[in-house]
Amino acid sequence: MTTDIEAGKVNCVIVKDLSRFGREYIEAGRWIEKTYPALNVRFISVTDQFDSKTADFSEKSFVVPIKNFVNESYCRDISDKVRSHQKIKREKGEFIGAFAPYGYCKDPENKNCLVIDSYAADIVRKIFSWKIDGFSLGAIAEKLNVRHVQSPKEYKKANGENYNSGFHSSDTPKWSAVQIKRILTNEVYIGNMVQGKQERISYKVKQRLDKLESEWVKVENTHQAIIRRNDFDVVQKLLQYDGRASKTSDSANFFSGFVFCGDCHTPMIRRVNQYKGKKKAFYICQTKNKGGDCTRHSIPEEVLKRIVLKEIQAYTALFVDYQMIMEELCEMKVSYDQVIGYDTQISKLQEEYNRYYSLKASLSDDLKEGLISKEEFDDFRESYGRKCEELEQMIENQKKLVKQMFEGGVSATVQLEDWKKSLEIKELDRTLLALTVDKIYIYENKQIKIHIRYQDTIEKMKVIRRFYAEHWTECRKEVG
Repeated sequence: MTTDIEAGKVNCVIVKDLSRFGREYIEAGRWIEKTYPALNVRFISVTDQFDSKTADFSEKSFVVPIKNFVNESYCRDISDKVRSHQKIKREKGEFIGAFAPYGYCKDPENKNCLVIDSYAADIVRKIFSWKIDGFSLGAIAEKLNVRHVQSPKEYKKANGENYNSGFHSSDTPKWSAVQIKRILTNEVYIGNMVQGKQERISYKVKQRLDKLESEWVKVENTHQAIIRRNDFDVVQKLLQYDGRASKTSDSANFFSGFVFCGDCHTPMIRRVNQYKGKKKAFYICQTKNKGGDCTRHSIPEEVLKRIVLKEIQAYTALFVDYQMIMEELCEMKVSYDQVIGYDTQISKLQEEYNRYYSLKASLSDDLKEGLISKEEFDDFRESYGRKCEELEQMIENQKKLVKQMFEGGVSATVQLEDWKKSLEIKELDRTLLALTVDKIYIYENKQIKIHIRYQDTIEKMKVIRRFYAEHWTECRKEVG
């Protein structure tokens, strides 16, 4: 309409009231008092009984701006109330989006709650599974497109939703690497509600700005998870190292993102040699080739596979043994508080906490005796206080881990079924590797260090085993 007015095609604008014409009083006043008169356009507001043709602007000069100002104030007030209401809902973990994330739908009985969409959830599980198996983001997108799986936008529209993602897309939306990564990094699939990632500049401007991750509103366990937390964490690690696919395959090299040089800590590169028609893959440190101070030591891929599988099998046997111990301790009705006293890690943290607490408590005496200034007193008190809070949280986390194991056994912290698969196979596969191993370090002296996942759990198991060894006879008598 603005274009037609400026082109002279419109000579009169009629609105029900001034609030319908515009909420921004400065802009509305400019149009009514300057632009329309200059273009010889008549303006009529029915409810306000204003007609620019008959109005005496000397009399109306105060009324119209005041009404426009009131209208804008009302708009601002409504915007503030809506924002406040949405903030409360976010902090309570209620979903406030217009459309549910792919894999979920809104609960018909409560639109602020998410429930699983079985079809889309299966696709999400496949996406995570393929990533764990080593497929690149682009390869996963291509697999879905080849299978004619509807993209999130197509799927929502097919289900009758008037969905527009806000991202540029082609006429026939397809899966892309960007969409795959967005799904793989979204905590909504492990049951957490993460909202407030963007905010509008103001109620007058629709443009949105990204907020810092520290400002996002995250509430855990608000709805049923589609993906296990363990699998989600594995995928985040794989994405972090950005495993590269080989030139002849859509999947990443077997140990991509896992093998590092133990001396310079850089990722080792996979190379393939061919001799007498046979291909032999190995991993090599390339730091020396790039001018760095390290050696070109290497290890054959097949040898490393066998070594890693044996290590996983050994830990699996250990976990099974610990599970039996946990079951016996449950029969003995042993309290986890009894075991905490055997945890040297918790004891060391407690000693460190006591030291900083004493230092903080002695600051007042130091200030009175003139050993430190008021400024130093404030700095030290803040520093020691912050350290005490950190140590308190660390101690609480360690105790929580022991408690979880007592209440749910080893399986409460370790996906034991994943590990048991290692006892049934003869050759290591990529999925088992990703679910059990954190990092592998290869040293120049041929030493190999395999960092297994769940190191905290393993340390707690050693504590429980030590307690069990010392109290086994006594506890068995109580059971008998």
